[in-house]
Amino acid sequence: MSDRRSSSEYDEFTKLIDRVLSVPRSVVKQRIEEHRKESENNPHRRGPKRKATNPCASRAGGDRR
Repeated sequence: MSDRRSSSEYDEFTKLIDRVLSVPRSVVKQRIEEHRKESENNPHRRGPKRKATNPCASRAGGDRR
């Protein structure tokens, strides 16, 4: 009997993994960004606050090529 149960559990696990892997990477990245924006706007957020990103900050010394 234990072989049957483990086989069905394995089948359920593989189905779950297939569902997870079938989600496109772009959708996953979009959901992560949405969650980050939502959590940053939470006034009761614990821990350090994220600094605002400035795309020009990395090139403060000018454009070197």
